[in-house]
Amino acid sequence: MSAPPDYVLARQRAIRDPELFWADHAARLRWHTPPNITCQPSDVSPGLVEWFPDGKLNTAWLALDAHIEDGRGEQVAIIHDSPVTGTKTHISYAELHRQVALCAGMLRSLQVKQGDRVIIYMPMVPEAVIAMLACARIGAVHCVVFGGFAANELAVRINDAQADIILTASCGIEVDRVVEYKPLVDQAIARANHPVRHCVVLQRPQAVVGLQPGRDLDWRQQLAAAVPADAVPVAATDPLYILYTSGTTGKPKGVVRDHGGHAVAMRYSMEAVYGMQPGEVFWAASDVGWVVGHSYIVYGPLLTGCTTVMFEGKPVRTPDAGAVWRVCAEHGVKALFTAPTAFRAIRKEDPRAELAGRYDLSQLERLYLAGERLDPPTWEWLHEHIRRPVLDHWWQTETGWAVAANPAGYGLAETRPGSATFPMPGYQLAILDDQGQPVASGEQGNIVIRLPLPPGCLTSIWGSPERLQTGYLSEFPGYYQTGDAGYIDADGYLFVMGRTDDIVNVAGHRLSTGEMEEVLGSHPAVAECAVISVPDAIKGELPVGLVVLKNDVTIEAVRLSAELAALLREEIGALACYQRTLVVSRLPKTRSGKILRRVLRQMVRGEEWTAPSTIDDPGCLDELALLLQTPEGAEVVGVSQ
Repeated sequence: MSAPPDYVLARQRAIRDPELFWADHAARLRWHTPPNITCQPSDVSPGLVEWFPDGKLNTAWLALDAHIEDGRGEQVAIIHDSPVTGTKTHISYAELHRQVALCAGMLRSLQVKQGDRVIIYMPMVPEAVIAMLACARIGAVHCVVFGGFAANELAVRINDAQADIILTASCGIEVDRVVEYKPLVDQAIARANHPVRHCVVLQRPQAVVGLQPGRDLDWRQQLAAAVPADAVPVAATDPLYILYTSGTTGKPKGVVRDHGGHAVAMRYSMEAVYGMQPGEVFWAASDVGWVVGHSYIVYGPLLTGCTTVMFEGKPVRTPDAGAVWRVCAEHGVKALFTAPTAFRAIRKEDPRAELAGRYDLSQLERLYLAGERLDPPTWEWLHEHIRRPVLDHWWQTETGWAVAANPAGYGLAETRPGSATFPMPGYQLAILDDQGQPVASGEQGNIVIRLPLPPGCLTSIWGSPERLQTGYLSEFPGYYQTGDAGYIDADGYLFVMGRTDDIVNVAGHRLSTGEMEEVLGSHPAVAECAVISVPDAIKGELPVGLVVLKNDVTIEAVRLSAELAALLREEIGALACYQRTLVVSRLPKTRSGKILRRVLRQMVRGEEWTAPSTIDDPGCLDELALLLQTPEGAEVVGVSQ
C-alpha cells in the first residue's frame, strides 16, 4: 500500500525546501518577535543548526495565555487521575495559568533569574507540570529528575546543571508503598559539590516531613505569599530545559532543548503524528521525568490546546489490569500513548482482555506505542482485542518527537507489525553499513539521520558540546548516528530492530536480538521475553532467551525450550544456534520500561554487575542471580507460577 498522498506532498516539501516548510509551521505560533531567519549554522554545536535564531517567544505563554485569549480559559487543561491516592482533579486553563504565574512569582522571590537552572524532583502530581511551566515563564531552565532516583544520581545532576534551587515533594507513591523523597534530597544536597540555596517542598498527606530552617521552604506557604509573574519573551535559541538520559553512568549527559524549535515541533507533531486538535483529550501514560512526559504530557498537548491526562498509577495493580481502559473511558481519551511494556504487563494478567470489555472505549480512536521495540505479538494482541489502530512510532530523548510514525494527521497508512512506518517530514533517514555505505532495501544496518536535524531535536549536551560530536556526529560524517539498527523495506517502511550493540554474532552471522525476540514472543505461552548474547568458545557468541510466561499458562520447561528452539530454527534458521532458555517471573527494567540488557549480559556471563539507580524492581535481579546459581548453569529453568 502506498503512503498517504498528503504525507508524500509534505515530505517532498520538507526535503525540497526545509526552510520554507518549517517557516510555514512556525508562522502558526504567536511570536513576540516573529523570526526573519529560519535557520543558521550553530556556533555551539558544529553540524547542527539554530532554528528561528532572531525570533522571540515564551513557551509557557503559548501553552496558557494564548488559549485564554482565545476563550479556552474554562476548558480543562489537566486531568490528574491518581488511583494510589483515590483522587481525581480537573484543572482548567485559567486555573493552571493562575498557579503557574504564582509559582513563577515564587521563583522570582527566591532570586531565580533568566537562564538559571532549577531541579524538579517530583512525583506525578500537577505541581510538577506547574513547576516546569513556571520556569519557562520566567526564562529559567528546568531540569526534571525522575522522582525517587537515588541520592547520588540526583547529586551528580545538581552538580552538572549547577542548580541552586530544588522543587520537590515530601513523597511519591508506588502502588501501595510510600517513597519518602526528602531523605533522598537531603542526602543528594550533602553529596553535591554545588551548593543548593533553597529546597521548596510540597507536603503530601501521605508523608509530612521536617524542613531544615533557612534552606527548606513549604510550597504552599511560599505560593500564598507570591506575586504572580508575567511571561518573559526569550530568544528562540535560549534553553528551555535539560533532560538527562536515563541509565547514564559516570558524568551525566544532559540533552538541551530550546524554546523556539521545540514549540514549533511540538505543535506540528501533535497534529501530524497524533491527529490531535484543540479541545480533545490526549493521554501519554508516562512520567514527567522522561522525554515522553516532557513532550506529550506537558508541552505538546498544552501548546495545542488539548486536555492532557496525568496518571499517578501503574498499568496493573492500581487496582488491576483494567486501569488503562478505565482511564480512557472515564475521561474520553481520543489517543493513548504508552510503552509496549505496559501492554505486555496487562496482557500477562488479562490474556483475553476481558477487563477492557467492561468499559466504553467508543471515544478511543488510536493507540500509540514507543520507547522500546513494539514486538509483533503485542501488536497482534492489541489489534485482536481492542480493535483500534495500533501505531508504533520511533524516537529518542535526543530527538524529542517522532522520527518515524504512521502520520495520522496526513491520513493513516497500512500498518505493518514490527514497523514504525515512515520517516516524518523533516527527517531524512538512511541505512548505512559499518563503513558508512548505503545498504540495499531490506538489508539491516545503522539507522542514521541526514543533517541538519529538524526543529525540536537536541541543540547541545549541557556543559559538554564536544560530547555531541563524539557521541552522535563523528562516526558517519554528515549524519546523526541514532545508535539503532534496522532496515527499510521496498515500500519505504522502517523496521527498527534494536540498538546497534544488541546484535549476536554467531559464527560470523550478525543476528538481531529484536528479530529473535519477535519469534520467541509469538509462542502462545510467552508474555514477554529478552534475548541476550553469551560468549562461546566455538561460535563466538550464542543467544540466550529469558522468558516470562502468561499467568494462565502451565508448561514443562523442557518442552517450552524445545518449542522455542524449533520456532527460531523455522523462522531464522539453524544458524541462530538457539538452545538455552531461562524462565523468569519478571524482567529487570528501568522505570521507563527499558530492559536492562547490559546487566542481564553481565549476569548470564558471570561478570560483576551492579543494579543501576534507574531499575524499577531491584528484587528481580536478586531472583535472577539466584536462578543462575542453580546446577549446570540453569540450562532450562522454571515453570509458570
